[in-house]
Amino acid sequence: MAALMIQGCGSDVGKSVLVAGLCRVFSNRGLTVRPFKPQNMSNNAAITADGGEIGRAQALQAIACRTPPTVDMNPVLLKPQSDVGAQLIVRGQMAGTWQARGYQARKAALLDVVLESFRSLQAQADLVLVEGAGSPAEINLRAGDIANMGFARAAGVPVVLVGDIDRGHVIAALVGAHVVLEPQDRAMIAGFLINKFRGDPSLFQDGRAMIVERTGWPDLGMVPWLAAAKALPAEDAVVLDRAEATGQGRRVKIVVPLLPRIANFDDFDPLRAEPGVAFAFIPPGTPLPGDADLVILPGTKSTLADLAFLRARGWDVDLAAHVRRGGRVLGICGGYQMLGTSVADPDGVEGPPGAAAGLGLLEVDTVLTGAKTLRPAAGQLTGSDATFEGYEMHVGVTTGPGTARPFARLDGLGEDGAVSVDGRIAGVYVHGLFAKASARAALLAPLGLTASGGDHAKRVDRALDAIAAQLEQALDIETLARIAGLKGVT
Repeated sequence: MAALMIQGCGSDVGKSVLVAGLCRVFSNRGLTVRPFKPQNMSNNAAITADGGEIGRAQALQAIACRTPPTVDMNPVLLKPQSDVGAQLIVRGQMAGTWQARGYQARKAALLDVVLESFRSLQAQADLVLVEGAGSPAEINLRAGDIANMGFARAAGVPVVLVGDIDRGHVIAALVGAHVVLEPQDRAMIAGFLINKFRGDPSLFQDGRAMIVERTGWPDLGMVPWLAAAKALPAEDAVVLDRAEATGQGRRVKIVVPLLPRIANFDDFDPLRAEPGVAFAFIPPGTPLPGDADLVILPGTKSTLADLAFLRARGWDVDLAAHVRRGGRVLGICGGYQMLGTSVADPDGVEGPPGAAAGLGLLEVDTVLTGAKTLRPAAGQLTGSDATFEGYEMHVGVTTGPGTARPFARLDGLGEDGAVSVDGRIAGVYVHGLFAKASARAALLAPLGLTASGGDHAKRVDRALDAIAAQLEQALDIETLARIAGLKGVT
C-alpha cells in the first residue's frame, strides 16, 4: 500500500502541519488516508477512540483525514517528566518511566511494535502519511532509530526532507543532511521541499537550484508561510517560549503560568482566539499580573515538581494576592490537584516518591495512583445548562469536602471537580472545557464578558481546508502521490 514519510532538518520545521495539510489534500481527493508517527515526544496528548493516548499532532492529522484517532497512529509516545526521564506510552497505555540513556539503548526493541501498527494502518487505507521526529541528520542517535530513517528503511517508505527557511541557513541544513547521512539512508530521500517562505518566491530560485546541484534530490516545491496554522493546536511546548500575548487592551485578562512540564496547553486555544480576551502565558521570572481577572493553573506531567517550581518562582504569593483582590482561579487537571490542601505521590508515579502541601485554595486532597484515567468526558457545568465535550487524562484520585460542590456533571460518569464556597476558585480534571461555545460563554460570563459564538472544532477544520488549498498551489501533488506509490491521482 502507498506511503510517504515527511522528515525534517530539525524540530519545529513544520512537519506536523505539512502532514496534516497533506492528509486533508488527499482526503479531499476521495482517498482513505491515515496519519502515522512511529515515535513522538510531547506532553500535549489526545484521547483515542480505542481508549488510549497519542500525540496531539496525530489526533489533529486524524481530523484532517476525517477519521477518529487510534493508538496505532502513534504507537510510541514519550511524555517528559524531567530533563532526563519520560513516561513511556506504548499503544496508548503507560509502560513505565524510562531514563533517556536507558531508552536510547532499548528503543530498537520497540521497532516491531511500530511496524505492526504501521501495517495495521496500511491495511485500512489507500495512503499512510508518516511524520518523522527531530531530524535524521542527528546521526549520533541513528543506532536503533525507530523515528526516522530506521523506520523508513525497515518499512520501505520513501522520504521527503523538509527545510525551514524561516529560521535561516536552509541551504546548509539540507546540504548538510546530505553530507552526514549514510548512503543507505540518503537513498531513501526522494526529494526535498522548503517550508515557511515569506515574500517573493522568485528570490529563492537560485537557492533551490543550488540545493539540487549539491544533493541530487528533486525540488518538490516551496510552501509559503501558512497563516492558518495559528488556528491549529500546537504539540511542542517550545512554541510557548515565543508565544505572544493576544488581545492587548481587551476587557478581560486571563493568564496562565508557564510551568516546565505544562501539558495539554491547547486547552487555551479557544480563549486566545476569543474577542474581548487578553490572554498571556506568563514565563518564569515574571510575576503574575496584578490586573488579571482569571488565573488558570494548567495541566502538568509532574504535579509535585511543577508545584515546587511555582513556589520557587513566587507565583504562589502572586496567586494569594490575586485571590485577596477578588480574582478568580481555575485549575485544570494537575492545576486542580495543586489547588488542594495536599498532593501525595507515594509510589513515584510522576517522579521521586513524595508529598507536599497544596496551595490550600480548595478543600481537596490528591493521591497520585498508578492507574491512569483516559476517557472522553462530556457533560454539563454545574449550575448552568452549558454543555461541554472534552476528555480526562490523569493519574490521581482527588477527595475532600470541596467535591461536595462539583464543578461539572459528566454524562454517565458522575461529578467532577470542586468549587470554593464563594465560587471564585474552581478545579476540574476535564480538558477541552473552552472548545464548545456554550461552555466557553458560561465560563466567561462571571468575568463580565459575552463570548463569541462558534465551536473551536469548526475553526480548526476551516484552517485545515485553508492549508490544504495552499499546499495544492505550492506543491506538485501528483509527483508526491507517485513517490508514495499511488497511481491515477489527479
